[in-house]
Amino acid sequence: MPASIADSAIYRDLFNDEETAKLFTDSAEIRAMLLVEGALARVQGQIGLIPETAAAFIDRAAREVQIDPAELAAETATNGVPVPGLVAAFRKAMQAPEHAQYVHWGATSQDIADTGLALRLRRVTEIWDDRLRQIAQALADLACKHAELPMAARTYGQIATPTSFGAVVAGWGHPLLRHRAALARLRRDLATVSLAGAAGTLAAMGPEGPAIRAALARELDLSDPGHGWHAERDRIGTFAAWMAGLCASLGKMGEDLILMAQSGINEIRIAGAGGSSTMPQKQNPVGPSVLVALARQNILLSAAVQNAGLHRQQRDGAAWFTEWLTLPPICIATGRALALALELAGRIAPDAGAMARGLDDGTGLIHAEAYSFALARHMPRPVAQARIKALCAEAMNRGNPLPSLVARDYPELDLAHTDSLGSAPEEARAFARSARSAD
Repeated sequence: MPASIADSAIYRDLFNDEETAKLFTDSAEIRAMLLVEGALARVQGQIGLIPETAAAFIDRAAREVQIDPAELAAETATNGVPVPGLVAAFRKAMQAPEHAQYVHWGATSQDIADTGLALRLRRVTEIWDDRLRQIAQALADLACKHAELPMAARTYGQIATPTSFGAVVAGWGHPLLRHRAALARLRRDLATVSLAGAAGTLAAMGPEGPAIRAALARELDLSDPGHGWHAERDRIGTFAAWMAGLCASLGKMGEDLILMAQSGINEIRIAGAGGSSTMPQKQNPVGPSVLVALARQNILLSAAVQNAGLHRQQRDGAAWFTEWLTLPPICIATGRALALALELAGRIAPDAGAMARGLDDGTGLIHAEAYSFALARHMPRPVAQARIKALCAEAMNRGNPLPSLVARDYPELDLAHTDSLGSAPEEARAFARSARSAD
């Protein structure tokens, strides 16, 4: 197995998300940083910090110059950051030293790297927002279609009471609506310019520094935080926590699908399920299993990203490097989880017959709660619950159906509504309405 799943010809279709991964390539990082250098020169020329002719030349060159990432390797290994090597390569490629001298005027490496990252994360979150929208719509359709399809709810792995498949789907979908709302706020926070100079004071740009930062933010359609944030990594940490939470929600959906598809239950079918190298009968729930694995990985990676928040003094190389090592894989895994969840939402088919068998296994124990509340209309609730519990034990020990035992001991009891789905159908439809109104 290769060190990076994103680079694996074997595993990339299983774990990688190409649309997200391409924004974490060397070429994407270089292009984003060059755009920042060009925009910085442009606003510095407008304000008069550098000559306008040089600013225009730098701006144009930043859009046209092609830099081989391999050219930056040696200096990156020495300097611990690719920006010095990038600036040197950019100046050389410009072939105009009279203009090139003004590249990167008053900025520091972290300004360029962090602002370039903000541009890339803006695109990443745009892609993810659309995927979340599509997943919510697909689940809304599924929940609405099967709002009244009865099935057994299970708690602690045991059959509990009747519910509907639509309500189960709604349980997968509601968290995604909250995650999408949170992403809208996160997108604004992440889209923040970084321009603070060597130690966060913008000293090299003089009194025009804050105005240049504000102008750079406008040029790149980013927000101006009003101060330097080199050592403030809370935005990235919050983003990582959001990714872990999102993938946990998608992983919960995966866990449920695995259990519902398992042999002996078979309440759902997943189109395109995987096979075995030796057992012809197997239809393995590969997609849901990947969702669970990605969730587990991202929970761990999120904790690693939080370590980057322990940022010493005004800049900390170790903390910054920790962020570089962990942010790309957690983003790629999140992108894959979203893409896979969208695929699965269109491949799930409930089996009404299997769900009916889960409801009626011959014991009738699934109605125990309903019977206890029906009996509680005639006696104190604790007494009613104890008596139904005793009948449940008799049903399990002797193999007699619980409904017949209840009818035997309490013939006057009205059992007409003990198979009710409760609010499950309306919960399914309410989720569908919420998802569609959020579109």
